[in-house]
Amino acid sequence: MSDPTPPDRAGMFPVLDAAQLERLETYGHRRTAKPGEILFDQGDPLTCVYIVISGSLKVVNPSRPDQPVIVTHMPGQFSGEINMLSGRNALARGIVTEPSEFIEIDLPTLRHIIQTDSSLSDTFLRAFITRRIALTGTPGDVILIGSSHSADTLRLREFLSRNGHPHTYVDIDRDADVQSLLDGFHVGLDEIPVLVCRGTRVLRNPSNSLTAECLGFNADVDEKSVVDVIVVGAGPSGLAAAVYAASEGLNVLVLESSAPGGQAGTSSRIENYLGFPMGVSGEELANRAFVQAQKFGAKVAIALTAQKLVCASEPYAIEIEGGSVVHGRSIVLAMGVAYRSLALPDIKKFEGNGIYYAATRLESQVCNGEEIAIVGGGNSAGQAAVFLAAACHHVWLLVRGPGLSETMSRYLIRRIEENPNITLLPYTEVEALEGAECLERIRWRNSKTGETESRPIGHLFLMTGAIPNTAWLNGCVALDEKQFVKTGADLQPRDLTSFKWPLRRPPYLLETTLPRIFAVGDVRAGSVKRVASAVGEGSIAVQFVHRALAD
Repeated sequence: MSDPTPPDRAGMFPVLDAAQLERLETYGHRRTAKPGEILFDQGDPLTCVYIVISGSLKVVNPSRPDQPVIVTHMPGQFSGEINMLSGRNALARGIVTEPSEFIEIDLPTLRHIIQTDSSLSDTFLRAFITRRIALTGTPGDVILIGSSHSADTLRLREFLSRNGHPHTYVDIDRDADVQSLLDGFHVGLDEIPVLVCRGTRVLRNPSNSLTAECLGFNADVDEKSVVDVIVVGAGPSGLAAAVYAASEGLNVLVLESSAPGGQAGTSSRIENYLGFPMGVSGEELANRAFVQAQKFGAKVAIALTAQKLVCASEPYAIEIEGGSVVHGRSIVLAMGVAYRSLALPDIKKFEGNGIYYAATRLESQVCNGEEIAIVGGGNSAGQAAVFLAAACHHVWLLVRGPGLSETMSRYLIRRIEENPNITLLPYTEVEALEGAECLERIRWRNSKTGETESRPIGHLFLMTGAIPNTAWLNGCVALDEKQFVKTGADLQPRDLTSFKWPLRRPPYLLETTLPRIFAVGDVRAGSVKRVASAVGEGSIAVQFVHRALAD
């Protein structure tokens, strides 16, 4: 961990005063420890937080041969980072180096303290968050061996980065010593990407769900219990629903197929979100909301994808990829949408290897100094153009219509117009893609003039249209002609008749054709496709969840 500035270090490693230590002792118990005793180890489930009363606790990274010291906690300081709230495994090892005494507090009690004691809550949360930020930039307990020309390598890098898990990336195209590393793990070049968990488990091109399982992202799904609310999707609307539901005492389980934040989590900078005059990245906004949901006790399961909604009986059930089933008295659908692809031959071959659907720091590194093209005229495309223009040689922004005025916020249009590194091409559509193993050239066509142009561009970002993630709903709720979920006043009498609405009352606002199943955010028919409105819908839905559960 790099040495932060003094103000950051004070927040990262605070020293509790006598009054705070006295309050904490009422929640836990004292224990002594001998030199050499390991209180927690990398890869093991976290069970307690340790507050040093006397002696010290050294935290090291055992994944590296020299086991570098991350920090030594002295009297008044405490162990842990954000995994203390999520229930994930420890990222480091805690070793007692001298005769010491600690206050030991289990995790359920720690969550109770954070929810009820505002002063201690601020101290713990600030420390946990800043520690994780610092850890993210350091080598962790994972080695990812891959290639910049591999779509699955990019997928795994994005998964680890967006979930804030520290890792070391080794690129076989740039690292001259990579063969010895591969030989050490008995891995061939044709098996990359390879993910090595804590130096022992070697996974060849693992899925996101297998990666999450290896790293202990999720506790086992309890198939016997019935939660009050299942939230499907951890984008802005889903996280808002989780925060408000959990803070109001409901038992909440969130299912997220990839990483917190959804599509908004890939935005480089959101500048029109209320309360952030300097702007906020989608990743930062998502991480804050993720921590907030966990603070109030919501369980957020990562890389668990909903496969089928079982709605014939109650409580409702959701079948998850891998065979598990979860049950809930109510469900909030917040799965969001996916960008549309282009109807071009061999486009699948280039996805992740020249064609991208997000513009994060990773994509920026991949196309650094090169010429790129972006297809799309909405705010996401505009944010991507402005962000990538800072690192790329030139950005071509392609839109089918006459311009951006009807689809993009004015502040983004001005930035695009004033940036000499961005060229807007109206009435333009991609006509062909060329390349052997990766994208090498793009040909586009002006629909007004018929003129075509071919350029040596190896990076194309697609941010146009939206496909709702509703195929798994299994015909349980009414959808509109574009497959978005219909709710509330948008439901016609024929919808309620066709889906056999069973109650005397009409559906609540945001409620579907099934009682106690709600839809919020981009997946809902007629929603405003903005982060602020998604957050609003997620919070509003919880009020109607309470009413529906009381019916």
